Amino acid sequence: QVQLVESGGGLVQAGGSLKLSCAASGRTFSSAAMGWFRQAPGKEREFVAAINWSATSTYYADSVKGRFTISRDNASRDNAKNTVYLQMNSLKPEDTAVYYCAARRPAYGGARVAEDAYDYWGQGTQVTVSS
Repeated sequence: QVQLVESGGGLVQAGGSLKLSCAASGRTFSSAAMGWFRQAPGKEREFVAAINWSATSTYYADSVKGRFTISRDNASRDNAKNTVYLQMNSLKPEDTAVYYCAARRPAYGGARVAEDAYDYWGQGTQVTVSS
């Protein structure tokens, strides 16, 4: 059973920082490109950041470039979890949203911006930035 579990969301003041984590079960996800998306109230889900399996390529939405950093730890054992992180600095009220972790099929391709390129999704974690 594929499972992506996000954590690290919460309430923070504008200018503050949060670090989101996404634990992906299964060693095969060490070969999967992964991404973060977000959905604000009344808006469609949008791309935030993506990273390829080897962490040699990263992509960011213009709205978060220079403030957010995506990274990953790949599992080295069969029963370990692959974890993707989203470090969010200089947070703004407009960053308020539910943040979702997503994964492509393992060994299927590189990081992508398009939502429909991802096959697996987490349940989301709420990030609220107060002004």
